[in-house]
Amino acid sequence: MQNNYVFKHLLALLLVASVLTSGCATTRESKSQQQKATTADHRSSPTTPGISSNRQSGFKSNKSKAAQPSNDVWDRIRAGYGLPDVRSPYIADYEKWYSSRPEYIERMVKRASPYLYYITNQVEARGMPMEIALLPAIESAYKPHALSRSKAAGIWQFIPSTGRHYGLKQNYWYDGRKDIIAATNAALNYLEKLNKDFKGDWALTLAAYNAGEGRVGREIKKNARRGKPINYTALTGLRLETRRYVPKLIAISNMIKNPQKYGLQVAVVPNQPYFSEIRLGSQIDLNIVADSSGVPIKELKMLNPGFKRWATDPAGPHRLLVPVDEAVVVADAIARIPQSQRMRWDYYTVRKGDSLNRIARKHHVSTASLRKSNKINGNLIHPGQNLLIPVSTSSNKARQYERTASKTTTRKTGTAANAASKPVTVSVRKGDTLWSLSRRYNVSLNELARWNQIDVNDLLHMGQKLKIWR
Repeated sequence: MQNNYVFKHLLALLLVASVLTSGCATTRESKSQQQKATTADHRSSPTTPGISSNRQSGFKSNKSKAAQPSNDVWDRIRAGYGLPDVRSPYIADYEKWYSSRPEYIERMVKRASPYLYYITNQVEARGMPMEIALLPAIESAYKPHALSRSKAAGIWQFIPSTGRHYGLKQNYWYDGRKDIIAATNAALNYLEKLNKDFKGDWALTLAAYNAGEGRVGREIKKNARRGKPINYTALTGLRLETRRYVPKLIAISNMIKNPQKYGLQVAVVPNQPYFSEIRLGSQIDLNIVADSSGVPIKELKMLNPGFKRWATDPAGPHRLLVPVDEAVVVADAIARIPQSQRMRWDYYTVRKGDSLNRIARKHHVSTASLRKSNKINGNLIHPGQNLLIPVSTSSNKARQYERTASKTTTRKTGTAANAASKPVTVSVRKGDTLWSLSRRYNVSLNELARWNQIDVNDLLHMGQKLKIWR
């Protein structure tokens, strides 16, 4: 009887344990399924055709991921610190200098905010120490138009030759060293190459980024011949700027890691894309984009500092960065602008004694752009020839028209009447151009091109039929 009681009691305990174990397994399985569903939802977020966000996936992480992702990019940077310890009195000097200038830090953080999410993603994707995302702080204070005495430009401060070596185009229209996307990728490519050269030593890598790999390599060989250490702080032959370079970055990193310790307040930078990339397919005037989309021209120029003039480069890159919340609006606005109306133009009639160089200087454009706009090979022009000149709507000097007020009034009157009449067909004669025909019939060049579905730069041939609304 007693044995039977004990048996029943043990059987009951085993049943309870089985239920509890099953419940725990079910809970783990449920949590796992929820986690998988959340990941899937994040990866399958919709995208807009023609627009690419700067969101990235599949990052290598230097640290274990936190249970809850932070809403602040600074937290991602802090979690991935990985530079080696460097002992230098310069670190304390820079900490004191920066902490005594809170307004400087505040302005720098504000400038960094539009770019920091993209930079952080790129650094994290390559598995680099996250302090690298702070490197523009000591290079340029995140000023995209920063220019040094050695002609280094952009937030990553490439000199012209190194920039070209890493694929950063530089011409009249465009400077890739100032382009946030192009320059960031080039800088990280360069840093990866240096880190490989110096066998994974990030202090030497950064020293080489500042002074050049040749200079750092020579100092290493010099110390090795003398039996001295070859670590960063032992290379006393480096110039003072380079010996201060890594401590300066470490000082900034320390203050970002614990701003309260230094009496600073670092504004939150949202952990989400600030801009999206829109593909254009052709050159476009930034002022036209601003006018048609409502995005302030100042914002477009801040996100696209690589475009040196008022427009994108005729030869590309044919892309534009816009605020992520405005991407669809801007893409739709650009799609509605015909190719022939994406640039605003001025006109000039060649006079005796003129040259392409002189005309280009007068209108603040390059000689190459004049040749391209007018399909001119070489430098030969002749008096009476009409030239098409790209101008900026924001440049008063470039918009000094040769037309008189009376001709402008006549043209406006004629254009207003065009909409209510039927078109006439004209036959192109020898010497005719779109510009001369637009003057003859008191219509605009863009209207004439649009009516006949041709480009404003197209050459005409004798006998060609054109429609004109009179």
